[in-house]
Amino acid sequence: MTSELIKDVNEIYSRIFHHRQFLSGEINYFLREFEQKRNDKEIENLFSSVQNTIEAKDSTVEKCCILSETNLPLLKIKLDETLTLCESVLTRGVNKEAEKRREDNRLARTETWNRFVDDMKHKQSYVENTFEEKEEELREFYSDLERKLHIHK
Repeated sequence: MTSELIKDVNEIYSRIFHHRQFLSGEINYFLREFEQKRNDKEIENLFSSVQNTIEAKDSTVEKCCILSETNLPLLKIKLDETLTLCESVLTRGVNKEAEKRREDNRLARTETWNRFVDDMKHKQSYVENTFEEKEEELREFYSDLERKLHIHK
């Protein structure tokens, strides 16, 4: 125990007064702490990282290359078709004649809708009038029936 105490005091003294000793002491302390507390965890992590990288290089990259070779040409074809359709829509949108037709069609639909609404209003008023007439006839019929019943009693 005293030898350890003397060693520690000597180490402290050399750290304070000798800079080379201080630096080597710090390096030794760091190595001791690193080796004791970490137990080569970083080395194991590095090996697992290397292994994962090799697996990715061997399998994943090949799969990606194969999938890209098969699917990218189809994607390009579909994108070209989409681009062609977009361009045709844009050129049609500029056409003034098509705009006039759309406006005429819109006005015709509005007119048809207004006629439909007016027709529904007329039919509704007809149904309401018919209902009121039938209601009045039924009232008269039942009031007449009540009068006749009261007469015969």
